[in-house]
Amino acid sequence: MSNAAAVQSKPAHIKLLAIIVIVFGGLFAVAGAGTWIAVSTNLRAEQITVSDDAAAFGGELVDTPWEAWAQADIINKHALAGSDGKTYAELDKEDPARASVMNGSFLRASLFTSVVAFGVGLLVFGLGVVFIVTGEALRRIAVRVEAPASATPVTQTV
Repeated sequence: MSNAAAVQSKPAHIKLLAIIVIVFGGLFAVAGAGTWIAVSTNLRAEQITVSDDAAAFGGELVDTPWEAWAQADIINKHALAGSDGKTYAELDKEDPARASVMNGSFLRASLFTSVVAFGVGLLVFGLGVVFIVTGEALRRIAVRVEAPASATPVTQTV
């Protein structure tokens, strides 16, 4: 392959890479947004409301990571109040508060899992945006690399 052919193939490779990166960026952005929406929709369907005595969002329907966190936090405070400040592991097996504290732990774990899922959805969406921006930058670089290569004068021998 001649130097001219090698120079002309580089923009094509960069363009192909740009398209691949943009496509993956779009897929990531859609997947991240879809995850956020799915988690929010499923939480909303549970009809969980943040306890009125929570530090924030009292009375709100749980469908965001902040509301899930606030509800998990107040569940912990209620469980500790009902067990004289002891966690599930610290309670005697015969303690009547043990079942209530165990249920509180399960609910908190479920709510924190949704908080993590929201975070993963946001992370994937953000990566998608970064990929799209990177792909567009690569596409613009390919156009600039291609322009000087196509502007090279062709010499003819007579």
